[in-house]
Amino acid sequence: MKAAVDPKVPPSGTGCVECDAAGGWWVHLRRCAACGHIGCCDDSLSRHATAHWRKTGHPIIRSFEPGEDWFWDYGTNDYYEGPELAAPNCHPEDQTAPGPRARVPRNWADLLSQRHD
Repeated sequence: MKAAVDPKVPPSGTGCVECDAAGGWWVHLRRCAACGHIGCCDDSLSRHATAHWRKTGHPIIRSFEPGEDWFWDYGTNDYYEGPELAAPNCHPEDQTAPGPRARVPRNWADLLSQRHD
């Protein structure tokens, strides 16, 4: 089994891999500490970071938001003390949250509040 954290692996990009491919948008971004996959958070409509964990079994994520350096372990449902990861540690600071700006619908807050869990 691959290690839960590989500090040498760079992030997969500056946005959610699946949302970018589909022309979608996200609220916040999370980075897989094992493979660098960038996915959208559980407040986002698609929850791609959690889906990545379920698909791959990679349990540790790190926030990919500017100014945030916390890790989360899906397996224990608790914070995790992780190492410094390969740069960059966040999306570009001029990228909006939700983002990316050009793809966020005007009624984004309504869409999130109407989501059925």
